[in-house]
Amino acid sequence: MPARACTCSFCVKHGGVWTSCPTSSLVLDIAEPANVARYSFGTHTASFHVCTRCGVVPVVTNEIEGRVYAAVSVNALEDVVPSMLGRATSSFDGEGQEDRLARRKWNWIPEVRFVTAGDV
Repeated sequence: MPARACTCSFCVKHGGVWTSCPTSSLVLDIAEPANVARYSFGTHTASFHVCTRCGVVPVVTNEIEGRVYAAVSVNALEDVVPSMLGRATSSFDGEGQEDRLARRKWNWIPEVRFVTAGDV
């Protein structure tokens, strides 16, 4: 599983190691929406979804041209065998907004759906 350890200050402080598959889909079942905060910084293009109970950031999303894209934190997944991760450091310093959005469209999960408990 590819795992990108982002070097931005937010990801370093929160253990942000992300994975995504551009041919997959993701359903985010939010049991308690009131316990999810969204945080955005820098270019304000990405929303980090933070659990207000435990502080974990399980997913980051970006809406591009009406479609939601996502990357998932491997540190938020359970039962991941560390040897199964193809971990690499990623720095996006100096990347322009247009290039950043194009990279996310190319690499992130392109089919993302949010549901609340019982809506699946």
